Amino acid sequence: MLPTNRHREATPAEIYMASLSEGSQGMRQCLDVIAEILSDGEHDAETFPWHEVTYRDTTAVRRTLLERYKAATVNKMLSTLRGVLKQTWRLGLVDVDTYRRAAAVENVRVSNLLSGRALATDEIASLFATCAADPTPKGARDAAILAVFYGCGLRRGELAQLEVDHFDADDCSILVQGKRRKQRTVYLTEQGCEYLKAWLRHRGDVPGPLFCPIRQTGKVAISRMGGESLAYILRRRQEEAGTETFSPHDLRRSSVTALLDAGVDVFTVQKLAGHADPMTTARYDRRGENAKRRAVQSLEIPRLAA
Repeated sequence: MLPTNRHREATPAEIYMASLSEGSQGMRQCLDVIAEILSDGEHDAETFPWHEVTYRDTTAVRRTLLERYKAATVNKMLSTLRGVLKQTWRLGLVDVDTYRRAAAVENVRVSNLLSGRALATDEIASLFATCAADPTPKGARDAAILAVFYGCGLRRGELAQLEVDHFDADDCSILVQGKRRKQRTVYLTEQGCEYLKAWLRHRGDVPGPLFCPIRQTGKVAISRMGGESLAYILRRRQEEAGTETFSPHDLRRSSVTALLDAGVDVFTVQKLAGHADPMTTARYDRRGENAKRRAVQSLEIPRLAA
């Protein structure tokens, strides 16, 4: 006799989100929107029958998303949709031809104009100065967050997932859990390492998240900070420093840009940033025309004969 308390099988959407190392909440929201479009509001990501999706459905979703969102967001959502469709095939719910046809929906062409910006050197200095002027543990913590964000070029989700034992003070290295559960080692400058050590003197060496909330009393609460909390900290410091608005990802762009401007080859920067493709790293380059002008000056051309 079969047991009557069998566990509910995970849906393709749940399996897809479980495969993500970060950003699962955002992906869930994307899938909820797509499910709402496909079912006229009758289903969400978990209840929608993803195995019934056809190429006609995915092209209709693309068209509707374009009416609501910018091209880059549409492409992100279509990528999420393809990820769930792949899980339906892996689960044996559809054959490979059905999966491939449904997933063949094309991305939207994105403008060549680069999004985001790189912070200028004086802006970075102003942000650190603002933290230095704060004698509370928050000043030490926020300076360390800036040092890791900018010095290591981490994604917001990667920084939020750091643990105390991921930091090796002996060689100023940090073990990072990146996308698709890939690990990489990044390094801080000697000064960046000092910022992190200064924060740890407040935090202590209790196992747990590297960066933590601080109560009104000034006591550190050993619990994890989410990506939104980190973004709020940066926004508050930006307002205090009086710099132009920037996002956490702009600090990542700033790190990549600074490394490339210092002459570090793109393949090394790619490894530090955790990019699968060096072309992705190149898209983070915000050096502009001055970098090209300086590069040309290194060429040696014989003098024009008189």
